[in-house]
Amino acid sequence: MKRREEEKVCINKTQEIPAGNAEIPAERREREQTEAKFAHNPGEILAQHAVEVSNENSEPPQAKVVMETVSNMSEDEAEGEIPNEPATNTQTTECKVCDQNRKEIDRLLQENRELKSELKKRELNEEFLKDNTEKVKYYTGLPCFAVLISLFRNVQVFLPTNNKLTPFQMLLLTLMRLRLDLPIQHLCHLFNVTHKTLSSAFNDTIDVLHARLGPLVHWPERDCQQAIMPQQFINTFGKRVAIIIDCFEIRIERPSNLKARAQTYSHYKGTHTMKYLIGITPQGSISFISNGWGGRASDKHITEKSGLLNRLLPGDVVLADRGFDIKEDVGMICAEVKIPCFTKGLRQLDAKAIEDTRAIAHLRIHVERVIGCMRNKYKMLHTTIPVRLLIPREAITHDESIWRCSKFRKPTVDYEATLIDQKILVMVCCAANVSI
Repeated sequence: MKRREEEKVCINKTQEIPAGNAEIPAERREREQTEAKFAHNPGEILAQHAVEVSNENSEPPQAKVVMETVSNMSEDEAEGEIPNEPATNTQTTECKVCDQNRKEIDRLLQENRELKSELKKRELNEEFLKDNTEKVKYYTGLPCFAVLISLFRNVQVFLPTNNKLTPFQMLLLTLMRLRLDLPIQHLCHLFNVTHKTLSSAFNDTIDVLHARLGPLVHWPERDCQQAIMPQQFINTFGKRVAIIIDCFEIRIERPSNLKARAQTYSHYKGTHTMKYLIGITPQGSISFISNGWGGRASDKHITEKSGLLNRLLPGDVVLADRGFDIKEDVGMICAEVKIPCFTKGLRQLDAKAIEDTRAIAHLRIHVERVIGCMRNKYKMLHTTIPVRLLIPREAITHDESIWRCSKFRKPTVDYEATLIDQKILVMVCCAANVSI
């Protein structure tokens, strides 16, 4: 305000008309020139006039102040536009803060995108296993991702809806539990679901897999089997070998019921087990799996009651171990069973018996290899099966809607007691056949 008042004083003094005579034309011309210069460059005119006023009135301090003030004025300041230095500094500071905040926001957004991408890679879904054969083999036991997707598409429409898990995750957690024998609680943490949700999803998926994949364990036609008979079987038995059989056992918890405890105790394993009869073709695929029996049951009894003999044709050859004393039963069908020779009561076998035993053992070993491969690939067969999984449940395999939509025909054998453990075993056998 003080500076503007000083400017007004200077301007008023420049507009004063000297006393005396009237203005002459030369003075008027000079005044007009001065006004024009003032309009063009007011700072310079005011500074010059301030010097003249100081000389005429002998006021050096005031003139000096006016001159310093006006000389430091810019053209914009002379017109009344005086900058606000504190406001300018505040705006500059605010701009720097905004730039810093913007950079920090960009950095956080980029970090958020990277974390989302990393989290998506670790999520257990299709992307987790896609284009990674090693992961597929480790987590599912299947040979490649294409086989896994084909299996998923086969069962997808039959899987029940779940709010917490996608259909693919239901299939994946089931295969992971069979393959790695992971505890339920660990799977709950991996898939971020409750114990009840995961157990329900596992049971439902096993039911669907048993219904859809069960027909993969099938008895092949004789013509088809003989057309691809391996040469080592042809050299020994011709094309007559139909099946190679053996029994294997799975440990179970000790039942509380005394009768069940006696029926399931296996003297061979020294613990409580469930016993199954398994048969493979000469090509190595699993073609027969029986219901579960208590570990006390003999191999002969299981073979006679499992329905295996009903599938044999006249002229077929069955390769088995010494425990399968079923020559009379197989002979009733005009078939033949080949087992190693007994040494009981003999000091030594003759040359022919030794050669026959060696040939049978050399070919029968394939069924033990398949059982060992199945156990090693699916660790759940190594663990102790809880008794609650042995309780009969409603068999989804008999659901007409599933078999109506399936390209396979409904099984002719009606299993009286479809157990959870037997469904698991059928699923493992199917996976083993797919992996061949």
